Amino acid sequence: MAFCPSPSSTSSSSSSSSSSSSPFDSSNSAKFWIIHGIMAGAAVAAAVGARAYWTRVKKFRNRVVGIIPARFASTRFPGKPLVEILGKPMIQRTWERAKLAATLDQVVVATDDEKIAECCRKFGAEVVMTSESCRNGTERCSEALEKLGKKYDIVVNIQGDEPLIEPEIIDGIVKALQTTPDAVFSTAVTSLKPEDALDPNRVKCVVDNRGYAIYFSRGLIPFNKSGKVNQQFPYLLHLGIQSYDTKFLKIYPDLQPTPLQLEEDLEQLKVLENGYKMKVIKVDHEAHGVDTPEDVQKIESLMRERNLS
Repeated sequence: MAFCPSPSSTSSSSSSSSSSSSPFDSSNSAKFWIIHGIMAGAAVAAAVGARAYWTRVKKFRNRVVGIIPARFASTRFPGKPLVEILGKPMIQRTWERAKLAATLDQVVVATDDEKIAECCRKFGAEVVMTSESCRNGTERCSEALEKLGKKYDIVVNIQGDEPLIEPEIIDGIVKALQTTPDAVFSTAVTSLKPEDALDPNRVKCVVDNRGYAIYFSRGLIPFNKSGKVNQQFPYLLHLGIQSYDTKFLKIYPDLQPTPLQLEEDLEQLKVLENGYKMKVIKVDHEAHGVDTPEDVQKIESLMRERNLS
């Protein structure tokens, strides 16, 4: 015989079931809110952490000065900063390009020559006079920084013989140094043209897989056992522009010249030989530095082709 529960027993059973499931529901609800609270807290913590991180990054090495070292007594090209390129001194063209960089708070010319200083003042540049004893552009930047008497975190050494330097490259090496705390130096490279492979005035560079410099040379590097230029290999050309952490720049002049630096006559090798890290960025740029009088005509021809005045 089928059993039919009475209304009272059904009500009692339903009430019993309802009352018996209530602790489980409360427990599950509590767990849900605890987990929800933990996740919400973690999200808030992550957001706060991310904001703090980007605030630190933004503040890290954020005060930047661009210094254009210029000397009259160049061995290869005396008076080079004052040579005219389509009617303007080369130093002026470099200064005008540097002023377009978004990351630079100030741009100055550092020189030991009164003729260069006078020329720069005429077109509106700020000038810092430095001593004739500076052995290279980095030492001249170091002395200029000291004489400026202002607090900067990064100094950008802008080569005065790069009248077509792109402001984006300046900004690129600054940002590279700002985001790489273990590096004290940053610079830029571009693709080397095959015809420049054996030119000692075109400095080559090799980097590791993380974008840190391994070596610079006036010779072709790497150099294969065939002794010939490999047309398929992506050789890198150093653009010369470089930036330094100011704490490092202040001690740079006190570092003794190193064998590789002296042999290659490349100041950046002293940085590597002393165990410091150098961050390298790769850019798409046609290098048009002026090393010899013949280079002036090349620059002017290029500027005419591009309608640059």
